[in-house]
Amino acid sequence: MAETPVFLMELFRKALTRGTLFLGFFFLGLTACTLNVDVEPLRAPTLAGSLQPYQSPIPSVTPLLPTPAPTETPLPTPTPHLYQITSGDTMGRIALEFGITTNDLIAANPDVPPSSMSVGQELLIPDGEVIPVPLSTLEPLALKVSQTFCYPTLSGGIWCFLSVLNESNEVVESVSAGINLYDANGQLLVQQTAFPLLDRLSVGERSTLLTYFADIDVDITAHAMLLTALPVLAGDSRYFSASVQNVLTEISWDGNLTEISGEIAMEENVSRLWVVATAYDDDGNIVGARRWESLSGERNFQLTVASLGHAIERVELYIEAKR
Repeated sequence: MAETPVFLMELFRKALTRGTLFLGFFFLGLTACTLNVDVEPLRAPTLAGSLQPYQSPIPSVTPLLPTPAPTETPLPTPTPHLYQITSGDTMGRIALEFGITTNDLIAANPDVPPSSMSVGQELLIPDGEVIPVPLSTLEPLALKVSQTFCYPTLSGGIWCFLSVLNESNEVVESVSAGINLYDANGQLLVQQTAFPLLDRLSVGERSTLLTYFADIDVDITAHAMLLTALPVLAGDSRYFSASVQNVLTEISWDGNLTEISGEIAMEENVSRLWVVATAYDDDGNIVGARRWESLSGERNFQLTVASLGHAIERVELYIEAKR
């Protein structure tokens, strides 16, 4: 076989080298294009059923419950049992924890003044039917109850809100309201008790009450009535004065979210420090609510409230400091 001339072998080597370099640049270009692709982040839809009591970031939840699916509460045992009162407890909170009504809990403990319970005192947690005790002191005060605002959620339930205005001359606590849902034919579907996000309701102030109905997928009409509202006795030392300052409220361009931050001004050290934000639309309807809780004594709060209805127009803040 004749030998290949040297100059032909040199040409072949150069051609092969150039081809390899060309392919290398070609694949390098593909790699570079893949790494530099921009992906526009999408705005995640608000989960309407996610409202929860908000704990700073530390809170919302709350949940923003919304938002928020509601927290699962312990159910009463098959037989009545005793519960020992701890610091910060109220009749309304204990009733909510055990899945019973405030009226039933009060009726089962007629000798326990709801507005002046003592730490370490024991309450009977009822199970089943409870016969109300006809005590005039247990009658709710004449507070003004607003209409009920209900919103369907993506999970198939309904969040319902209402407000109670204290037009009396007494500070009250243990406020609760019953909400009935009716179908299009006026038939009662379900009843539940709505509770506030704060225990105390001062004179002239408004408190937001809420509850979540699961598995409601029909058009409903809601009706609410006041169940309990008990006076705080004169000289009660469980609550302290506090105020918010340097508050900054930012509402998103579409009105679906609002961010609230600020500082809490008070002198005492307390075991419970809460800030509640209630969002309203342009017609004054409640469209969302959330609570921030100070877990480690912090005085700077920040929380987000999502609208379950129309765009947020304004936000009201209330604060509670409790021993």
